[in-house]
Amino acid sequence: MSETSAIVAETAARIFEDLADPQTVNQAKDESWQAPLWSSLEESGLTLAWVPDTLGGAGAALSDGFEVVKVAGRFAATVPLAETLLAGWLLSEAGLPSPTGAMTVAPSRWSDELKIDAAGVLTGKARNVPFGKSAEHIAVLADGPSGPVVALVKLSDVRPSDGHNLAGDSSVEIIFDKIKAVAHAAAPAGLDRQRFMLLGATVRANQMAGALETVLAITTRYAGERVAFEKTISKFQAVQHNLARLAGETAAAVAAAGSAADTFANGILDDRFFLEAAGAKVRVSEAATEGASIGHQVHGAIGFTKEHILHRFTLRLWSWRDDFGNESDWAVRLGRMIAAKGADELWPLVASR
Repeated sequence: MSETSAIVAETAARIFEDLADPQTVNQAKDESWQAPLWSSLEESGLTLAWVPDTLGGAGAALSDGFEVVKVAGRFAATVPLAETLLAGWLLSEAGLPSPTGAMTVAPSRWSDELKIDAAGVLTGKARNVPFGKSAEHIAVLADGPSGPVVALVKLSDVRPSDGHNLAGDSSVEIIFDKIKAVAHAAAPAGLDRQRFMLLGATVRANQMAGALETVLAITTRYAGERVAFEKTISKFQAVQHNLARLAGETAAAVAAAGSAADTFANGILDDRFFLEAAGAKVRVSEAATEGASIGHQVHGAIGFTKEHILHRFTLRLWSWRDDFGNESDWAVRLGRMIAAKGADELWPLVASR
């Protein structure tokens, strides 16, 4: 991590610690804590970190943004920070300025079919749009007459359905029934559905890696505090084995997610990025499944209660697996790419990273 990235990550961590401590948020009777948190994130420039200063953003490095995403994952933040970062990046790639306020993005599913005509009128359906109820704008990558087009739409111009993911966060279906975009522009060469989904998968992988780090921390702490048969449960060999497995899964997730982020941040956008991003989403999703299971096993019944913070992380881990392609989607696509290239090209591709 560079010195700049470390400073950015520390800034984000301080904001979340002060305004979105998991225990405090878990005990809150409403969501009034979200407005001060979002205001602070905006004032710090973190929400538009991936937007150049010429377009009104912070102009931070891509690596800085990934560190912010990982920090947000460590706090299981229920604000659309990652989505706003993605939306800002998408708009800026097409030369469009980003509005203030929370944003989200579409598509986040391979099956979504979104089209836009020359006049900027959108049609189609986007499913499971994250924070589709609370965001103010949505950045859309749609199929235009001559190729991919980036469009900005006001959420007030559409009617999102009521829907939530496993964690209870807004995840809605949005129908674009001849909706006029606020602004639109052709996507640059190379920016297509696959590249956008790869970036989205990399963002979610880093969020999950951050959340797994917290699951490991709180599970290890609990094992050192919980007493059974006159000794802490961390003294039992079976629990020690589980904690070791959880540490291994977390380390693998952090490594895979970080490698994919580094690849994109360094401008490597060929098959190596596909290999890294697809592989990261598969591996981190597997780690999320295993890690959440171990966390709940060690905590026992208390971990399933709303009074304990564990569920804030495990439910989001399970939910984030499905965004921007789940592990099955990416495993199939990765297998197809490798099969198409043949055995002779596989090792050079793997060794290149």
